[in-house]
Amino acid sequence: MLKEILSISGKPGLYKLINNTPNAIIVESLVDGKRFPAYSNSKVTTLADISVYTDNEDIPLKTVLKSISEKENGVPVFSHKEPTEKIIGYFEEILPAYDRDKVYVSDMRKIIQWYNLLAEKKMLDFSEESAENS
Repeated sequence: MLKEILSISGKPGLYKLINNTPNAIIVESLVDGKRFPAYSNSKVTTLADISVYTDNEDIPLKTVLKSISEKENGVPVFSHKEPTEKIIGYFEEILPAYDRDKVYVSDMRKIIQWYNLLAEKKMLDFSEESAENS
């Protein structure tokens, strides 16, 4: 699931990988469905490659999203634009051991925003991932 979902530096939202070409990848915005090429000079990261710092080890983003999904029964949570205290309090509930020196409120907001977008698009199926890892 998260291997085909991309974050592109400098561009809001998330993108789905559509196709590879010799000079670029073709992506589709999950927000508005528009397709465009992302060239090699763009910093493109799959959500599967992102992890969150904790006091002990880095936790894959997939695990954090799954934790939110279980807490919220797969439905979107509050807006990522809520007050800082609410964002921090929520993040402490879903990932109590996050590294308070390395994980910024902006990171938390982005994770909540990504979760909400994936939940709205019904792209939070973790069953296929656990079957892959078996």
